[in-house]
Amino acid sequence: MKPTNYLFPIMVECLEEGGYYAECPVLQGCHVEGDTYAEAVENLEDAIRLFLKSYRELGKPLPAIPRIQRRTAVTGGIPMAIREVS
Repeated sequence: MKPTNYLFPIMVECLEEGGYYAECPVLQGCHVEGDTYAEAVENLEDAIRLFLKSYRELGKPLPAIPRIQRRTAVTGGIPMAIREVS
């Protein structure tokens, strides 16, 4: 089975108490924190992979998530390409 590349919109913001909060708005409840920006994004990648795996295992359809077709121009937000593994 060939992996599928998706383009996930994400939001990352600084927390007043330090660290970062990151979420993927198209996957309800998919949010994480990290001590650094990079850690928050990395944690969110892991969370998105787990969400995709659970959707597949439960037989639920994925929400509308744009698939990456060659080059994709994105404005606003931070896109994240997740390579789904079987």
